Amino acid sequence: MARQYIHRERHLVSRIGWLRAAVLGANDGIVSTASLIIGVAAATPASGAVLIAGAAALVAGAMSMAAGEYVSVSSQSDTEQADLARERTELAQDIESERAELAGIYINRGLAPDTATEVARQLMAHDALGAHARDELGISETTTARPIQAALTSAATFTTGAALPLALVLFVPTRALVPTVAVASLAFLALLGGIGARAGGAHIWRAVVRVTFWGALAMGLTAGIGKLVGTAV
Repeated sequence: MARQYIHRERHLVSRIGWLRAAVLGANDGIVSTASLIIGVAAATPASGAVLIAGAAALVAGAMSMAAGEYVSVSSQSDTEQADLARERTELAQDIESERAELAGIYINRGLAPDTATEVARQLMAHDALGAHARDELGISETTTARPIQAALTSAATFTTGAALPLALVLFVPTRALVPTVAVASLAFLALLGGIGARAGGAHIWRAVVRVTFWGALAMGLTAGIGKLVGTAV
């Protein structure tokens, strides 16, 4: 009786789907909401206006992230499904050519022709569409598009990120709001960058510098525009 070998490992690439959406959502939540709060606070001393602007940014941003991710990832999913449907048709019409095509892929990767032909035969006997999806189309369970997961993750993480600078509006005096939100948001961004890099196995300090630089630039530009508009009005 043949022994079945099962080798299970957890690779970082398996986190790509949710990690991308989570980091992007939280980062956008902090940057966009903090920037808007800082811009409005620089334009007007009214704390009520700042709070309304921050709350509106949280709700609108979360919905925008969810819709954007869903539409984007759905388009990817539609493309994958169309390719799989075409491949399914080709397998039904000319399976020998598809087997030769798969063997050719393995030969290009370094297998001997006889070995490649045998590998293609055995894999297609087990799951012909799955073999072509992985090795011809590059579609696998790890990387396949999941629109709903991406949308929900982005909305939830955006809300979490946006809530951090928004909470400061409730507790920090208006005169100290701009520097406090700026410093705290940069700290949040640095922490987020470090967590995302650690989860993805990337260079931590490089990620921290990257997110804090762009966050500081966004908040600085928004504060400058808010100051100019407030002075003009």
